[in-house]
Amino acid sequence: MEHSTPWEFSDDRGRLAVAGDRPLRIVAYIQAGATLWDHGIRPVGLFGSQHDGGAPDPAKAGELPLADIPYLGSGHALHPDALLAVEPDLVVAVTYDGEQIYGLDPKTALELETHVPVAAVAVGPGRGLAEVRERFAALAGSLGKGEPLGAARELDAAEDVLRQATGGPVRPRVLALSPGDRERVHLARPGAWPDLRALCEHGVELLEPAAGSGANWSTVGWAEAAGMRPDIVLADARSNAARPERLRADEHWRALEAGARILPWNPEAPCSRRAHTGFFTLVADTVRDVLADR
Repeated sequence: MEHSTPWEFSDDRGRLAVAGDRPLRIVAYIQAGATLWDHGIRPVGLFGSQHDGGAPDPAKAGELPLADIPYLGSGHALHPDALLAVEPDLVVAVTYDGEQIYGLDPKTALELETHVPVAAVAVGPGRGLAEVRERFAALAGSLGKGEPLGAARELDAAEDVLRQATGGPVRPRVLALSPGDRERVHLARPGAWPDLRALCEHGVELLEPAAGSGANWSTVGWAEAAGMRPDIVLADARSNAARPERLRADEHWRALEAGARILPWNPEAPCSRRAHTGFFTLVADTVRDVLADR
């Protein structure tokens, strides 16, 4: 009689997720679910964060077929019973501090882990983009899946193109931000975001907001953002960020739009070679367009 080998994965909280067999039914935080999808894994359920509402945020969803995968709720409104109702073998989540499960109330997370193994991948400031990507790849590999064979080659090519675009004597000034409302904007601190640090490593000139109390963001007025005179703006595309059409009554946002290329930026993009290839390609193409217009 054959015996199955127990499955296990040491997550980024230092905890060992263990199951009697390789998990097949996976519930995931939407960013993690989009990443798993790029590795050939279809989640049986998705959940959001305290910033999300009763429907999934399409900006976070990557290539996920949202119409075909149940969305189980988000934030404080998410009850463990909703997650357990789809009978998961594993819950895949992310953590920013290496301790807490992002998107779940701590009590919900504790109760959940008494019923089902939970694996959390760190995506916060202490991790490089390639390291986050490889941790998700390791988790997917433990589940018997992986990215398409050409994905690594395509990412290498996109990184080369980005370095070539930024390798000249003049580089466009890039500002990453998340619109708050008509009065406030959150400027990203590049060192706090793995994808922004990766852009810097490939030669992109990311503008650094003034020192302050926020670890990830500096919250300022739109006049200060416009005064930084970026050539390219990476604007948070998630549903909780204010949309450009709501901001056009402000003269400083209009100045930003007039003077810079506005690109959608997802701070919670899928952590896969496919997604990163698309991001680097978009930035490289825009850098070249801005330089060509000078």
